[in-house]
Parts: sequence; structure tokens; C-alpha cells
Amino acid sequence: MRVAFTKMQGAGNDFVVLDETRGPLNLSPAQYRWLADRHFGVGADQILSVRPAPHPGVDFEYVIHNADGGEVENCGNGARCFVRYVHDAGLTPLRTVRVATRAGVLTLALQDDGRVTVDMGAPVFEPARVPFDPEGLAPRAEGGWQRWPLALPLAGEPVAWVAVLSMGNPHAVVRVDDVDAAPVAQWGPAIEGHARFPRRVNAGFVQVVDRAHARLRVYERGAGETLACGTGACAAVVAGIRLGWFDERVDVDLPGGRLTIEWPLQTQGLTATVRMTGPAEPVFTGVVDVPDLR
Repeated sequence: MRVAFTKMQGAGNDFVVLDETRGPLNLSPAQYRWLADRHFGVGADQILSVRPAPHPGVDFEYVIHNADGGEVENCGNGARCFVRYVHDAGLTPLRTVRVATRAGVLTLALQDDGRVTVDMGAPVFEPARVPFDPEGLAPRAEGGWQRWPLALPLAGEPVAWVAVLSMGNPHAVVRVDDVDAAPVAQWGPAIEGHARFPRRVNAGFVQVVDRAHARLRVYERGAGETLACGTGACAAVVAGIRLGWFDERVDVDLPGGRLTIEWPLQTQGLTATVRMTGPAEPVFTGVVDVPDLR
């Protein structure tokens, strides 16, 4: 099957974008894995599909597949690339679009400077909705919230104290003193596949530089460590605000670039939506022969 694509990146988090507005490609999980493979395919952290609006009140459907071929609920950096793509490709004249995802409806706004602001919706804190199983665990209160002790199946049996929430996809946030020295390669997969998270989880390692500045690395569910994770940046800031580490606007430096996250907890409460602003850039376009993998 010959498939046209656009390669894009947002703060180093890279994507293959597929236009399915004129008909579904019906790719299999194995074909998504092939497209994401950096040796045999195009190479990407996620594959983004642009599909027609599934119901009134939205402009498109936004579908995300991880590098492992599995479909996931949300991807913030991908959302920024999504709106830049549909505008540049002439699929819409709108600079602000509403898109349906598995996690709900997102509003995406293309700014004059080329950056994109995404209304990521309100965070979810109820463990069952993350989902997270806290049974038998004793949380530690901090600020106005809590962190949970997560025993890791590693040598020495370390315990990761995690803040748990969902930004449309599940996140576990660990505070570290130095993000460069954080045990991402060891702890990341152990947290991602921990039995307490029935759908796995994205593991974020955040360093608090000051109340308006963070450094972050994320081990993403189904993709491994990436250069940037938009929902991970949102989760880290939201957790940090609730735990008393941050003010309501934070610049987050990831290996691939900077994102700005805003969450007005003090004025709007826990149901306030999270706004993320950052870059979205096309890299190249092409056509690839996707093998028949089922």
C-alpha cells in the first residue's frame, strides 16, 4: 500500500501524520509499528491520523497510535502538530479547531508566531478514572494533595513516590533533584508496566528549578523515553501546583525544547482546564510503500 505522509515534530517529539479525511487507510497495529520504526519505516514516536468529524460540534477526529502500534487517548505535542498540519494542508481555513479524541474534545489554536496553544481539558484525579489501584497503599500528604508509594520490582526494591493523575492518558510524576541524573532508563519501564496501572502509565521525572520553571524527562507508555511529552508536561505542572511546588504558569524544559503550561487552580479550582503552548514544525513529506503486515 502506498501511503502519503507528513513528518512533524513538536519540541523534538516526532510524528508521522496521515490524512484519512477522504477515506480510512485501515492500517493494522503491525503497520503502525512499521511506520514508526526508525530503521525500516519512517520513524516516529506516534502516528497521528486526521479523520472527518465524527459528530457535530467538532471539526475533525484526532486518532493517535504509539510506536508499539497501540491506540492511545491523547498526545499534547501531537495535538499541536495536528492543527498546524490541517491548516498548512488546506484542510481548513480555521486557525482554531475542535477535535474529537478518545479522551474527549480538544480545542487547538494556531498563534501568529507559529506556536500552538492547546486547551487540554481538565485533569482527572480520581484513581479509578486514571486508572490507578491504590488499595493497601498509604499516601503521604504534601501541599494540598498527596503522593503514593510505588514499590518497584528492581534491585534494592526502591520506592517511587508518585503523584497520579490523568490528562486524558495516565501519568505518574516523580520529583527528582537533578533530571539529568534521574534513573529514567531503569525506573521508567518499571513504573510504566507497574501492576497498579492496569492500562500502563507515562512516567514523568520532574526537577523543580523554581516556582515558574521546571525540567522534565518522560518515559512514555508504548514509546520509551521521548524528547518531549506534552501531556507529561501538563501532568508534571498540575501535580506540582497541587503539591505546592509551582505557581500557575510554568515553563517546562524538556530535552527537545520548551513548553509553557498554565493551570489557574486558585481562581477556577480543580475543574480548570490546562493550557499548553509550544512549537509545531513540519519536517518533510513523502510517500512510502507500507508492507502488508497483519
